[in-house]
Amino acid sequence: MAQLISTKPYMLRAMHEWCVDNNLTPHLVVAVNSRTRVPMGYVKDGEIVLNINYGATKDLHMDNESVVFSARFGGVSQNIYVPMDAVRGIFARENGQGMFFELEDVASEEAQDSDEELASSAGDSPEDSSKNRNNKKPTLTIVK
Repeated sequence: MAQLISTKPYMLRAMHEWCVDNNLTPHLVVAVNSRTRVPMGYVKDGEIVLNINYGATKDLHMDNESVVFSARFGGVSQNIYVPMDAVRGIFARENGQGMFFELEDVASEEAQDSDEELASSAGDSPEDSSKNRNNKKPTLTIVK
């Protein structure tokens, strides 16, 4: 049997439409990862909450792979890219009603891929290279 498309993008679009139809302000909760493009100055504890109301965004597009739009942060226009696997939930600001999703384990997949790359370049197995690394918590750095 072929792998089914995730229900998450469909539920996300439905909740967004419900918020807009009820004159509520939809907010998107995003777990920031290496593929997410958001203004890092607004990220707290690895997450960001984005207002995705039509009045706060420009060219909002939600498909099965991502949420893409432009928005102003501190008066500066920013292009936002949120892969669907980074979406944690959507809720209405006014009453908190919404839907939250289990976060797909993309971070561990990315770490495993980088372990395999390091191992192939160094000739070690992924287990050996992960033991050699110190066990510090990952940090995000703003690159200009």
